[in-house]
Amino acid sequence: MTGTLRAAPEDFRVDEDLGFVADGAGEHVFLLVEKRGANTDFVARELARYAGIGPEAVSYAGLKDRHAVTRQTFSLHLPGKRAEPDWQALQHAEFRVLQAARHSRKLKRGALRGNRFRIVLRDVAGDRAATDACLAAIAVEGVPNYFGEQRFGRGGANVERALAMFAGRRVQRHERGLLLSAARSHLFNAVLAARIEAGNWRTPLPGEVWMLAGTHSIFGPEPLDAELARRFGAGDIGLTGPLWGKGALRSADEVVRIEAGVVAQHAQIAAGLEANGLNQERRALALHPAEFSADWSTDRDLELAFALPAGAYATAVLREICAWTTPPAGASAAPAE
Repeated sequence: MTGTLRAAPEDFRVDEDLGFVADGAGEHVFLLVEKRGANTDFVARELARYAGIGPEAVSYAGLKDRHAVTRQTFSLHLPGKRAEPDWQALQHAEFRVLQAARHSRKLKRGALRGNRFRIVLRDVAGDRAATDACLAAIAVEGVPNYFGEQRFGRGGANVERALAMFAGRRVQRHERGLLLSAARSHLFNAVLAARIEAGNWRTPLPGEVWMLAGTHSIFGPEPLDAELARRFGAGDIGLTGPLWGKGALRSADEVVRIEAGVVAQHAQIAAGLEANGLNQERRALALHPAEFSADWSTDRDLELAFALPAGAYATAVLREICAWTTPPAGASAAPAE
């Protein structure tokens, strides 16, 4: 199947779910902001300018897509008896403030439950029956939990830049974390791809490290038995792959052989991650979109809705449905609302 993604910003909607609400008092102002065609850092700087504070006093839980309509919370540090700006008077072509509330703590990176997506794929062409079967399978079985292409920069260049950093090229401090994340994500994706190619990314093997559903808690390895198989079949636990760093792989037996074999093919990346102080962690191999629904609004337009936990990518879901293209910059294949 083929289709067009982001024909207009309104075709890619994201609503952040922090998992908590502001407590109503404190030195921090939580702003719920809707932005269209703007990146998160730009909005943060504009909010700081309007409030008359430095950009370091504005924080957010995570970056959101630029070519989209997104709603997310920004935290502004406004202590003391300082008069709060009139947020309703803030007029900007690319974003608007929907709500404002005080909170006792700063909003930190990663402090969110997840995101809700509503996405329209336009001009979908191909085997309709096969697509419907794929959608039904996603609702039941989930998709591979790949890191999305936005993690790797334009043309995937962040991995090459990370290798150059490992070889001694100096980078700015804010770049370091970005490049380390890209390199680590590349290695995880390679392990996941190897298990998909072998046909066992959803088949428990001897030596698995397990993750409890809905958490980042892991356990194992331990001998495969009927109880583990039952829990896996019920969706209570899932398989994991390595987020590379210092220390030995936790997996064993057949799984450690697969993982070590893939890592050996990317020895420079693995060594660079270890040298930069990262520790071994694990990530789920499968991603299960919550509240997944799909509707053909026309014969060529497919509307999708689902929720994902923090750290998961909508593009991991979309890649299983069709090969998409995006309109050239400045073009719009569909009218904006």
